Amino acid sequence: MTKARHIPPPYTPPPAEALKILHLDEALVVVDKPSGLLSVPGIGPEKAFCAQSIIRDHFGDALIVHRLDMDTSGIMVIARTKFAQRSISKLFEQRQTYKTYIALVEGLVEQDFGTIDKAIAKYSLNRPLRHLDDEGQEAITEWQVIERDENANQTRLELSPKTGRSHQLRLHLQSIGHPILGDAFYGNPSNAQRLCLHASCLSFAHPVTLAEIEIRSPAPF
Repeated sequence: MTKARHIPPPYTPPPAEALKILHLDEALVVVDKPSGLLSVPGIGPEKAFCAQSIIRDHFGDALIVHRLDMDTSGIMVIARTKFAQRSISKLFEQRQTYKTYIALVEGLVEQDFGTIDKAIAKYSLNRPLRHLDDEGQEAITEWQVIERDENANQTRLELSPKTGRSHQLRLHLQSIGHPILGDAFYGNPSNAQRLCLHASCLSFAHPVTLAEIEIRSPAPF
């Protein structure tokens, strides 16, 4: 049986003012991206408006280092020089950055912490969705419980991805029976007003000064 092709809803991004600048210098900009805003331009002129275009409009340069899903909010680094882009991209590739996310998930997670090690297919016939695949790319997520809400039957988790696969956190949590609230791809989009996933902390060595930078952003849910 052929699975129905995923058809995304119309793109209705928040205004440019919703993108907050957390750090700015001559080499890079660190922003707090709101949920619903693309990181980079999508296909078609109606999806040209994104985090990259907003920064480019303000500063004239914006080179992508990494991305967040449109529905995920939180910390995102944008380089302002090619040297900074190469340097920070290499840190991500070599897993020399430290990043954590906050997620609200369905159900009460029994264990206090754990690791999900499940490979993810690089490509899918049902794009933009991904799926678990033993022959796919390595994907590892460490997690720990922050709080359990028995009344709401929800758990707040801190997530530390050790790899950066597309939809990794969403897929991994769905795979253990605790999909993220508001997840239109792998969960129930009607149980929250947005995807409850937020990039809350990122630390890395500055490409020029080599000083350790740590940026934090509290989850808005």
